[in-house]
Amino acid sequence: MKDSFVHKGKRKILVEYLREKIGILDENVLQAINEVPRHLFIQSIFEEFAYEDRAFPIAAQQTISHPSTVAEQTEILELKKDEKVLEIGTGCGYQTMVLMKMNALVHTIERQKDLFDYAKNKFRELNCRPKFQSFGDGFAGLPTFAPFDKILVTCGAENLPQELLHQLKIGGKMVIPLGKTDEQILYRFTKISENEIQKEEFGIYKFVPMLGDTKI
Repeated sequence: MKDSFVHKGKRKILVEYLREKIGILDENVLQAINEVPRHLFIQSIFEEFAYEDRAFPIAAQQTISHPSTVAEQTEILELKKDEKVLEIGTGCGYQTMVLMKMNALVHTIERQKDLFDYAKNKFRELNCRPKFQSFGDGFAGLPTFAPFDKILVTCGAENLPQELLHQLKIGGKMVIPLGKTDEQILYRFTKISENEIQKEEFGIYKFVPMLGDTKI
């Protein structure tokens, strides 16, 4: 598949939908969504619908999130240029690419080997690679590279992973969905100090569950 004028036109329509219907205000987020060819991250049979606000199946029984979810999570993260970001759940790499287009220094972890390999190949094809890509357990984070300015968790955890909070710098923010597997509440945690965390809620979502260890 190529990135044609038709695809680019559909992305512009998607961006207007995100701005007017979903209420995304961060122009940097909208610009990143406009630049990333979502149709290249999904199976060709779904290409026609790639720029609709829909989720699609990817490898390892996972899904690529709705564009609105990607945009909302990214906006809530309040990302700034050159910030060091830890992404938990690389998936097919679409969200990762959006973060990279916003000039973040992205460190990303994926526990499913099929998805890790898929995303790695996709980044190579698009000539846009994260600062560091890891096959590993998201609950463990990447302590070697900590602390992080921002942490984005793209899967739902039942409880807040304390190890990830430890890897967040003072003043840093973590966006994560928390709750049971059927639905979660999206939260933003801001690390005020080592002993004080500010918590904010942003509504109910449905994410794939956050699991530990790795799967080959």
